[in-house]
Amino acid sequence: MVRSPEPDSPSLGYNLPGAPSQSQDTGIQNLPAIAKRFNQEYQGQSFELPAEVEAMAITQQWRSGQLQAVSASPFWEMVKPQKKQHCLDLGCGIGFLVYPWREWGAFFHGQDISTVARDALVARGPQLNSMLFKGVVLKPAHQLDDYDPAFFDLAIATGLSCYYPPAYWEQVLTQVKRVLKPGQPFVFDVVNGELELAENWAILETYLGAEVFLESLGHWQTLIRAAGAKIVKQKAGDLFHLFKIVW
Repeated sequence: MVRSPEPDSPSLGYNLPGAPSQSQDTGIQNLPAIAKRFNQEYQGQSFELPAEVEAMAITQQWRSGQLQAVSASPFWEMVKPQKKQHCLDLGCGIGFLVYPWREWGAFFHGQDISTVARDALVARGPQLNSMLFKGVVLKPAHQLDDYDPAFFDLAIATGLSCYYPPAYWEQVLTQVKRVLKPGQPFVFDVVNGELELAENWAILETYLGAEVFLESLGHWQTLIRAAGAKIVKQKAGDLFHLFKIVW
């Protein structure tokens, strides 16, 4: 088995409300490493990996692009954005340029910590559809102070929760609840830590620069209910598991 390296955790000036726990601190400290990992990928820069990691089957799948089909969660199969709905996409990446937002006719509000993704969206989003593209905020998922309470009809977060400890995600749920209209859904995915693929994927991601937190689905279900939310739909994947929740 390949041993995961110790992740870099430089501090960034993000603050959680109240007295943060150690795991909440870990979520904040990991932000620069996560941003760097995705900036590097979006810029098409190469990743230097140890020979034993390169030899892993999952690394070859990642290099060939085959892993994308496994790691991309079809959030629209849980809730399809509707025309003129205001939708918040946390950890949006370059999703507005990839997914059929024009077909959906929904207003896109993005948020991410990747400067490369932000710059790409700001440059190309208005050209694609200036009416639907409402901008992108360069902030982590727990900082939603740019938005009014009960503003959004839908919130989305795919490929995001796995890079943060559950205690940090509790803060995200609290903030998402505040900005969603009552009874409107939040769709997000988690890595199913009980799947065979999960550990090897976590090793690969750690060597790419972003630590992964593996939890059981039962742990996530408990966390969701503790946040006062109801799970109304689930969808299992080869790596990620989708939840649709409401308050």
